[in-house]
Amino acid sequence: MADAYVIGHITVKDEDKWAEYRSKVPATLPPWNAELVMRGSLAAVLAGEHAHADVVVIRFPTLEGAHGWYTSPAYKALIPLREAAADLVLTCHTA
Repeated sequence: MADAYVIGHITVKDEDKWAEYRSKVPATLPPWNAELVMRGSLAAVLAGEHAHADVVVIRFPTLEGAHGWYTSPAYKALIPLREAAADLVLTCHTA
């Protein structure tokens, strides 16, 4: 079974709310055996256009787990805070 990766491309609007959101997301991951792989800042755009400055990558053992996490009550409760804190695009990929 292939791992699944949730990748977030992020532009922070409110640093304090973003810090609060970031502090709460890790607690939503253990039920899905997920791992926060990295959080980082854009160093360069090598081709094309990219509007966001930050990135996050979360690994899940399965695609079903990634979808389960995103639709879980624990994560859904954080979405209003996320939306107030940042503009982002979340994508899901399999490896």
